[in-house]
This record gives sequence, structure tokens and C-alpha cells, in this order.
Amino acid sequence: MKLWVKNTILIVMVILLAAIPLWVCRDAEFGGADGEAENIIYELKPDYEPIFEPILEPASGEIESLLFALQAAIGSGVVFYGIGYMVGRKNGVEKV
Repeated sequence: MKLWVKNTILIVMVILLAAIPLWVCRDAEFGGADGEAENIIYELKPDYEPIFEPILEPASGEIESLLFALQAAIGSGVVFYGIGYMVGRKNGVEKV
């Protein structure tokens, strides 16, 4: 199978993997685990007071999601750069 066919199939699969849950669960609320954990803590112990408060509170949930995605992208970039560097060094990449 040609490389471009494999890449096209993988791209379509990724798009479907992201789109199908949004299509099937139209009315679902896709919240994070942090909010659920906070609700359970307050349910178990209503007088609970957090030890720390956020230094900077994002203006909206969309900005919070953007910052989280940016953090994940930077982290994965660092990790995969390191992996690529080690693999390249192991394979003896020619020095210019």
C-alpha cells in the first residue's frame, strides 16, 4: 500500500474518532475530571476549604481549554523532541 493512502486512512480515522462522540452524544456535557472531583469533595465534606486559590482565573471555559491544550502540545513537543534526538543519536546521524 502506498504511503499517501496509509496517511489518508489514518487522517480520516482521527477525524472520525474526534467527530463520532460529538455526533452520537449531542446533548452530553464533556466536562473535565477536576470539576467532578471538586463536586464529590464538597458532597462528602461541605465545609471543605481549598488550601490554594488560583493565581490567575481564566476568563472562560474556552480559554481554560485553550491553555490546557497549549500545555499538552508543548509537553508532547518536548517529549517527542527528546525521543527523536535519542533515536537520531543512536542511529548515528551524519554530522555536517
